[in-house]
Amino acid sequence: MYPRVVRRRNKDGSVRSYLQLVEAYRTAGKVRQKVIGGIGRLDVVRETGALDSLIGSLARYSERSWIEAEAEARLAWSKLYGPALVFRRLWEHLDVAREVGALGAQSEIRFSLDEAAFALVLHRLVDPGSKRSTRQWLSTVYRPQFDGLELQHLYRTLDHLVRGKERLEEMLFARSRDLFSLAVDVVLFDTTLVHFQGRGPEGLAAFGRPGDYPDCVKVLVGLVLTGDGFPVAHHVFPGNTADISAFREALQDLRRRFRLRRVVVIGDRGMVSSDLMEELERDGVEYIFGMRLRQSREVGAEVLARAGRYHEVADNLEVKEVRVGERRYIICRNPEEEVRDAAVRSEIIERTREDLKHKGPQSFIMPRGLRRFVKLVGGDLAVNEAAIEREARYDGKWVLKTNTDLPTADAALAYKSLWQVESAFREMKSGLEVRPVFVRTDDHVRGHLVVCFLALVLEATLSRLLKDQKCTASCRQVMSDLEQMRAVRLDARGKAWLYRTELAGCAHEGFRAAGLRPPPHVQPLG
Repeated sequence: MYPRVVRRRNKDGSVRSYLQLVEAYRTAGKVRQKVIGGIGRLDVVRETGALDSLIGSLARYSERSWIEAEAEARLAWSKLYGPALVFRRLWEHLDVAREVGALGAQSEIRFSLDEAAFALVLHRLVDPGSKRSTRQWLSTVYRPQFDGLELQHLYRTLDHLVRGKERLEEMLFARSRDLFSLAVDVVLFDTTLVHFQGRGPEGLAAFGRPGDYPDCVKVLVGLVLTGDGFPVAHHVFPGNTADISAFREALQDLRRRFRLRRVVVIGDRGMVSSDLMEELERDGVEYIFGMRLRQSREVGAEVLARAGRYHEVADNLEVKEVRVGERRYIICRNPEEEVRDAAVRSEIIERTREDLKHKGPQSFIMPRGLRRFVKLVGGDLAVNEAAIEREARYDGKWVLKTNTDLPTADAALAYKSLWQVESAFREMKSGLEVRPVFVRTDDHVRGHLVVCFLALVLEATLSRLLKDQKCTASCRQVMSDLEQMRAVRLDARGKAWLYRTELAGCAHEGFRAAGLRPPPHVQPLG
């Protein structure tokens, strides 16, 4: 069988070509042709791609055709494809493209500020820990709009993003609130110190409080999220700024720009101090703080000792309220964690009993974590039963102190959402822990933090859309699967073709959440 083109002349003198599938056979010593079927007008099947689809369908049944095609085709490159498509759609859906483009329209720049900003944000989303330059990384991504970007364009983009920071945050807050019906009665605010491996920008980078990297200069970053974890704004302060000063300034800014009715400061055990809580109360600022269970005498002696019934508010989360004078505490309990803590301690104690029994006190080496469970009695070491009983009170529990009038369940769930802030801070930190050649000016540091913030917004948007469509995979899993989708250039028969690899794992969920159809498997390039 073979294809045959038949030409027919119309009454007006024009000629049309038709493609047929013909079979040759011999009869009475002569070769004859039999038309198996008509495929259609040649110009139509070419234009609609029907011919390519037919060839592809038939080629699946011919091993020889596949081998010949692969032998002829030449692989030119393979580039990252999936994340650029999905996040660009979200970038435009949130109107960031329009807003950033408007920033560029106010200046005389000769490159696309929108594409440069998106390139920086995409790099933060996909490869935040890379020490390679952003420009080098962009050459591994298939997005033709990135081709003209130079390193100087990326630096200049940081300067423009700093000037448009407030405008971008306000636009995104309004847009996201309308799209997702965000819970904005309560917003979360927390701070973290970000260090530099060098001098950092003068006037902004400063030696802060002791802790991690005591010999490095730092900046203090404050991040604001809605009660359901959507980024609202961020603030940057010199590294030696006190937390209370940062809270005051950020609170004034939030009330001025967003007209928020309520801001609650939520902090973990590492930032709690009686002085800080007193200052917040004097300023009328509401807070929810996690308490150090063993360091606070009031928590250990009075709060945890109070009897009362726990109420379930979420999976593996039970709460009860305790008041000591005018001070309000909330005890949170995870039943599964309570069982695990008890089992681990029991195993350790039993092993200790056996060691003391067989080895004796002279040869017994006491690990640091066991000291509170062992006591000296008449020159001999023995297990401290009273200490074990006291320790059991802490199993699976954590305690909050708050001056809010939020319902107990809401306060506990708000504190539990603190991990979203901490996760966001980890994303921001990883981008600034680079050599000072990259972020050596004030504007570049602040501009880079705007990039980090925009990356958080896009990730939060994808996460919210996946949740709305009942996707069981995590946002990070979907992002990882999207990275498996590659754009491959094939040169065959004198033409360049773009081949899209198959969608792996949950990548299709990312496209569906963004309202985007995956591109065709094969399309011409150029």
